[in-house]
Amino acid sequence: MRIISGDALRLRIYTGERDTHKGRALHEVILESARRDGLAGGTVFRGLAGFGANSVVHTARVLRLSEDLPIVVEIIDDAAKIEAFLPRVEELLAEGLVTVDPVQVLLYRHGPGKETHGDEAPHGSNRQGI
Repeated sequence: MRIISGDALRLRIYTGERDTHKGRALHEVILESARRDGLAGGTVFRGLAGFGANSVVHTARVLRLSEDLPIVVEIIDDAAKIEAFLPRVEELLAEGLVTVDPVQVLLYRHGPGKETHGDEAPHGSNRQGI
């Protein structure tokens, strides 16, 4: 496991639930690419409502469940790793918003028994990637 602490960057990628890359959910492709590239970690958040550059409001109202809800992919790592990953994000993202802001990492660890699952290849392994 990599250790990160102190100064780091938070990369946020705002996109939509319906956004895809080569037929796959874009947020999944971004998260898997970050993992494959050895970034420290990432999380995908699904929003209840939002609007972007086109000013169309997307919401999770009961009668509008098929709407394109907002998705935020958040990745935190040291500046060099985030900056190296940005060209991949630009390559994948047809529309959306990307932000980077400084953060302080106070704690980053996993507990015993939470090692890599058998179906997941750790960064640098010889197993096939995405």
